[in-house]
Amino acid sequence: MISLSDFRDGMARLAGAVNVITTDGAAGPAGFTASAVCSVTDQPPTLLVCMNRASYAHRFFVENKVLCVNVLAADQQALSSLFANREVTMAQRFEQVPWRRLQTGAPALDGALVSFDGGIIQVHEVGSHSIFFVQLQAVRIGDQDSQGLAYFNRGYHPLGDSGVALRA
Repeated sequence: MISLSDFRDGMARLAGAVNVITTDGAAGPAGFTASAVCSVTDQPPTLLVCMNRASYAHRFFVENKVLCVNVLAADQQALSSLFANREVTMAQRFEQVPWRRLQTGAPALDGALVSFDGGIIQVHEVGSHSIFFVQLQAVRIGDQDSQGLAYFNRGYHPLGDSGVALRA
């Protein structure tokens, strides 16, 4: 049997991009910070987002049925902390960052490396989390010279060399 401590320590060593996931619609605006985002298929363009069902924001995503994955740049670490802070209301989160709407109406944060906007087409529950399958309707590419932001070993790290692309 794997201990919870060993699992969490092991997962801390699995680097992941830092994302702010946003939604808006009949239930209202909401957003949270996540690293559990993954491409599913490119035909049709689909990705998945994992979210704890105990999260206050969970109901907003389920009711609105749309979301935007905002992949943060290295200089946006403060946004990650802002959208993870349980003491900050949803309205206060969106007041502190410029954003615009793409196809679905979910907020796309300015300065993000890329924003993936789409509709939630399926929800699967596994353990404590919901897995949202999202079919994309719009993609907005940000500044290609910006570094990414990764979360690894319980800390933030810049990802990539600014302005330098490595190709095989």
